[in-house]
Amino acid sequence: MPRNQVEYPIRLHLFQVFRRRRGRGPFESGDKAPTGGGKAAVRCHAVDVTPQDIQIPPDLLPADGRFGCGPSKVRPEQIDAIVAGAATIMGTSHRKPQVKGLVGSVRAGLTELFGLPDGWEIVLGNGGTTVFWDAATFGLIDRRSQHLVFGEFSSKFATACAEAPHLDEPSVVESATGTHPRPAAEAGIDLYALTHNETSTGVAMTPTRPIGADDGALVAVDATSAAGGLRWSPTDVDVYYFAPQKCFAADGGLWLAACSPAAVERIERIAASDRWRPASLDLGIALTNSRSNQTYNTPAVATLIMLDEQLRWMNEHGGLDWCAERSERSAATMYGWAEATDYTTPFVADPAQRSAVVATIDLDDAVAADDVNAALRANGILDTDSYRKLGRNQLRVGMFPAIDPADVEALTACIDHVVARLGT
Repeated sequence: MPRNQVEYPIRLHLFQVFRRRRGRGPFESGDKAPTGGGKAAVRCHAVDVTPQDIQIPPDLLPADGRFGCGPSKVRPEQIDAIVAGAATIMGTSHRKPQVKGLVGSVRAGLTELFGLPDGWEIVLGNGGTTVFWDAATFGLIDRRSQHLVFGEFSSKFATACAEAPHLDEPSVVESATGTHPRPAAEAGIDLYALTHNETSTGVAMTPTRPIGADDGALVAVDATSAAGGLRWSPTDVDVYYFAPQKCFAADGGLWLAACSPAAVERIERIAASDRWRPASLDLGIALTNSRSNQTYNTPAVATLIMLDEQLRWMNEHGGLDWCAERSERSAATMYGWAEATDYTTPFVADPAQRSAVVATIDLDDAVAADDVNAALRANGILDTDSYRKLGRNQLRVGMFPAIDPADVEALTACIDHVVARLGT
């Protein structure tokens, strides 16, 4: 793309950002943009420069440059909570009151955040979402599952079920990358596996229970990058499971699942059967331990502390609605910029399927995403790379609740500055 096609929109965008940061309103068509002097007069000349040598003006930089899609930005208060627990919780037995009280606080915080009805239970265990998929093949699926596959992560649960020798061949419903399929009832399916947010592609779907599903069929939703940032209804879901390193800004090492009474009954029934299950993957054991506010094996206590602090922050500010609205503001900024900028296009074409927590933005062929990412990283703006297996000239931006919407706006200005300096 010729440089003169992107130069003016970039200059206008940078000027608008400067105005907002100085307490002035957005740039209007009748206003006159400065042509020289001052920080608003950002030139966009083509220059011979390596990406790592580009310096972004300090006034453009976000307050925090972490935009990774997991692990994600950790708030300082979460680290403070670990330090505060250094002599009281860290290094103590997970069978004793200090850690059990922490687990109980996490379970109560999740129940409050999700607005779970009576009878729902929070179950947790060691490992991450990948471990939960394996556990589900042993202790959640009776015979046959249906999987909606629309990216790298949604395909992995389907693969695990296909390889489990005690299960029937799963039904797999796929759609083109950048879209999501829709669940459809099938006779003989006892578990419908959905993905709330596909982290690899930035596609989100609303979990819904298939109309006409067999009586007793469960809906299990992979919410690893959605939980805490996207809305959902317990009416349409039986198992809402995730790991805490995305919206909850903790480390990995745990899986957590909100389970309906129907899901609890399924877990208990399979646990009482003669189906062989490794103890570490036994959901019945995980359920029993969770009811005692503990895990089967020693948990990642620091992760629990970070998760508990994040839940406290989320609930004190208004719960899931507040978190979702915060991410939605970031998403409106990111997608609005991508649609208005000549060298960017939202990868997910259908606005209704675009994620509010993970944005994937394609760049024009004339703009190398690797160069943009290298320049951003050199200026302390981190982890905006696309998912490695997707293989696109693309940026991927985390917009989880901990990420300030103002920082997302600043990021767009920084990208514009980098592209201008690269001489595109």
